[in-house]
Amino acid sequence: MTTRAQWLGIICGLLTSLIWGVQSVVSRHAMLIDLTPADVTILRFVSAGAVLLPWALKHMRPFPVGSLGWPRAWIMALLIGPLYSLLLVGGAHFAPALHSSIISPGLIPVFTALLVFLVTGESAGRMRLAGLGIIVLGIGIFSRDALAATPSRPDAWIGDLLFVLIACLWSIFGLLARRWGASSIEVTAASCLLSVPLLVVVALALPIHMARAPLAELLLQALYQGVLVGVVALYLYARTVAMLGAARATLFLPLVPVVTASSSALLLAETPTPTELVGMAVVVTGMLVAFRSPSVG
Repeated sequence: MTTRAQWLGIICGLLTSLIWGVQSVVSRHAMLIDLTPADVTILRFVSAGAVLLPWALKHMRPFPVGSLGWPRAWIMALLIGPLYSLLLVGGAHFAPALHSSIISPGLIPVFTALLVFLVTGESAGRMRLAGLGIIVLGIGIFSRDALAATPSRPDAWIGDLLFVLIACLWSIFGLLARRWGASSIEVTAASCLLSVPLLVVVALALPIHMARAPLAELLLQALYQGVLVGVVALYLYARTVAMLGAARATLFLPLVPVVTASSSALLLAETPTPTELVGMAVVVTGMLVAFRSPSVG
């Protein structure tokens, strides 16, 4: 691999971490201006679907599920479609932006290792288990203020529980995607396009406040959540994996909470408590240990 390709892979990895890190801030901002989880979910999947539709029409046979097939594509849409978005944005209503980028990314490898063991009997290596244990410890420290319902975090525990559910959904999704051998672009296109008809249920069942929001705010959510997160970040991460390898690509993930902490302080004036800072440091350390360790011992 050339030095140019390595540097390009690093740039793609850094940009992916930047987009994912700021996503929590954008979701939290939506709640602070009185948009609802349903608003953001509709904007996200309509915009992502519009961007992915031309590619899907050209490359996916049968449309819009491709090689996944209808049953598997619907399962993916149910796991990472509107339900995921509603949980993410709903959690941002109760908890600061940083909580999303600590709890969900931190617990995904923990739940994944547990599911792999339960389904296949494959156990993680000692170093990875140590890293996962450090993550769990760090999240316990990080969530102490929320669980204690301190004055600065009165309802944050509700958001934290929703972020735990997100980690469960993504762990199941990741295992199924790996088992079925689906390409990331096909999974994204199928799940986004199949999510569009589900938005009717979302609009009928949940409150919608889009009519009172400024157009600029609606465009921000549509472009960031749908286009940047739903399409661009996926492409950048896939390029990172292609140029640096899957193991090295995961090393950019611990940067996500660091980006969130910085951007939420700068853009939302949300500062973590001392306990949350300690917990974040422990979680990031655990992620680094886990990602750099062999998966099997």
